[in-house]
Amino acid sequence: QVQLVESGGGLVQPGGSLRLSCAASGIIFDIYNMGWYRQAPGKQRVLVATMSNGGGTSYADSVKGRFTISRDNARFTAHLQMNNLKPEDTAVYFCKADKIRTSTTIKDYWGQGTQVTVSS
Repeated sequence: QVQLVESGGGLVQPGGSLRLSCAASGIIFDIYNMGWYRQAPGKQRVLVATMSNGGGTSYADSVKGRFTISRDNARFTAHLQMNNLKPEDTAVYFCKADKIRTSTTIKDYWGQGTQVTVSS
């Protein structure tokens, strides 16, 4: 059974940094996209950053130049380095893996979410 587990959230002051991690577990052959979405209170879940298994990346305009996504295809992990954090970055951050290929299925999965709070 495939699971995504996130870690690394927390409370940080404006201008600070955090690094989120996401690990996919199970008998996995390949993952197409791994990425991060976030959902602030009362708002919709939106894309933050994604990376394909070929290395292509996509970022929300609001985080370009501040956030960097990386992944290890062999370990099925992804990381989001967040620098110069702002109060408006406060949200629950969700890891998403697109098209996880196992011996029997190709499916998308979501992690459980990790809270990031930027406040002085």
